[in-house]
Amino acid sequence: FVAKRCRLPGKSLFQRTFMLVGVSLLGQLPSSVFCPQWEEISGVDETYKPIRTYQVCNVMEPNQNNWLQTGWIARRDGQRIFIELKFTLRDCNSIPGVTSTCKETFNLYYVESDSDLGWSVHEGKHTKIDTIAADESFTQGDLGERKMKLNTELREIGHLSKRGFHLGFQDVGACVALVSVRVYYKKCLSTVQNLALFPDTVAETAFVTLVEVQGTCVAHAEVDVDNPPRMHCSAEGEWLVPIGKCMCSPGFEEKDGACRGKSGHWCLGRVCLCQSMLLPELSGA
Repeated sequence: FVAKRCRLPGKSLFQRTFMLVGVSLLGQLPSSVFCPQWEEISGVDETYKPIRTYQVCNVMEPNQNNWLQTGWIARRDGQRIFIELKFTLRDCNSIPGVTSTCKETFNLYYVESDSDLGWSVHEGKHTKIDTIAADESFTQGDLGERKMKLNTELREIGHLSKRGFHLGFQDVGACVALVSVRVYYKKCLSTVQNLALFPDTVAETAFVTLVEVQGTCVAHAEVDVDNPPRMHCSAEGEWLVPIGKCMCSPGFEEKDGACRGKSGHWCLGRVCLCQSMLLPELSGA
């Protein structure tokens, strides 16, 4: 059978990066979509908050193969990409006469590329991530009581080698609504530890891998040559195992994570003099 394919518009999808406490967000669902199978539906959730969903419900006929494809998503620095799906799915038993044709799952795919592949991505090029099922499905009664039965599923892909990718959602005959799709990677955010600055560092793919990062001493601090500052960035985007340190230069003291001039000292760059050693015009006497 021939796939019925539609595409989420790339211009409005995944076009900006937002920083969320150790997470670099690559994208969310766009504000509009044009597709004969997957339809954009505007409505409200259980708390009457406006939402937009992308729905398909072709459960009356067998052999459904309806695709929803994202625009091209730039991978940026991501090594391990997370995909968070929020969706609702209807219980097939609550729909009369569709026992043999109705499904309660849909499939999630991706395809790598160095640039936007456009609309004509062949199914054979996609790699399947997983079959997605709902922990809770809704019935006609839930609709009447405004119960969404929202499900959240998290999947990940790694070992990517190209500059970006497309995501694909394959409907095989379910009554499903995509409420949100969030795509992101994790990194350890820039921090200061033991008078050393550690830059933003992308988490590695493997859970067992810790990325060792060398710290740079803050202003007016010097590295302890026998124990230079290092930390490790975990796969979950957390800094672990701080080792070594920097020390404040002579004439400076540690305060609030920085090296500040000691009281009674006058400093210019790395040179500090006690106030009693200064000429009257410099000391303010």
